[in-house]
Amino acid sequence: MILVNSKTSVVVQGATGKMGSSHTRRMLQYGTKVVAGITPGKGGADVHGLPVYDTVEEAVRILGANCSCIFVPPYLALDAGLEAVAAGIELIVLITEGMPPQDTAKLVAAVKNSKTRLIGPNCPGIITPSSANGMDGCLVGILPGSIFSKGPVGMISKSGTLTYEIALALTNAGQGQSTCIGVGGDPIKGMDYKELLQMFEDDKETEVIVLIGEIGGTAEEEAAEFIKRQIKKPVIGFIAGVTAPPGKRMGHAGAIISGGKGTANSKIAAFKENGIRVAMTPNEVAQQVQEARKQLAKA
Repeated sequence: MILVNSKTSVVVQGATGKMGSSHTRRMLQYGTKVVAGITPGKGGADVHGLPVYDTVEEAVRILGANCSCIFVPPYLALDAGLEAVAAGIELIVLITEGMPPQDTAKLVAAVKNSKTRLIGPNCPGIITPSSANGMDGCLVGILPGSIFSKGPVGMISKSGTLTYEIALALTNAGQGQSTCIGVGGDPIKGMDYKELLQMFEDDKETEVIVLIGEIGGTAEEEAAEFIKRQIKKPVIGFIAGVTAPPGKRMGHAGAIISGGKGTANSKIAAFKENGIRVAMTPNEVAQQVQEARKQLAKA
């Protein structure tokens, strides 16, 4: 597992809002150690039995929080993120969609000069699944915890929906997951494929890595080259957008094709050229994972 576990201490910025409150309840039900909500001006209130503080600094100082999940409107997301960085939060999971790119760039720059890591924005979050008999995992964000299962498959994805679909296919095939991360589909974001690939490579509990990409940008091609140089574990790749009409923007803000780059075919070709197994459907991802694990067992 990487980044989060059962000991991760989470605060929810925007916990008193509709979305923040709903997903705070779901995280608690999953077993995540959510310790407080943060809403300026509502300190002293409570949400689902948790204390609400005016600032992140208070929750870090009093409760030892080290992770923040942010559910605030786009125009407040930069301030919320900078507040978490200033408070010494180790991991920010920024769910907010529609954050202005200039604001995202400012937050990414601030994170680079700190001890904080950023997942998102416009992402579903991260989950280290619980074992079948306990609540020993950690869900931070909006992921549907019931479809994930504990195991040795690490997953990195741009797409929230595909994260869910492929996780369910893996679970149904008996291929549990170590940690699954949705990095978000915006062109400017925090943690990228390469950083997370290296973390999974170094993680003793992860045997196989699943990399889910989509049309637009060159992140997948760059990741493919990185995998060839740095990653020894088997990697199964899946690219969404194979049937996207030429010239049409699809889905996320980052799903833009220009100059012949960023197409599904170019990404699939890069995967194959760099020794990455390519699956064309979610069920095929699960089959490829199963085959890769069988080969590892024979080695």
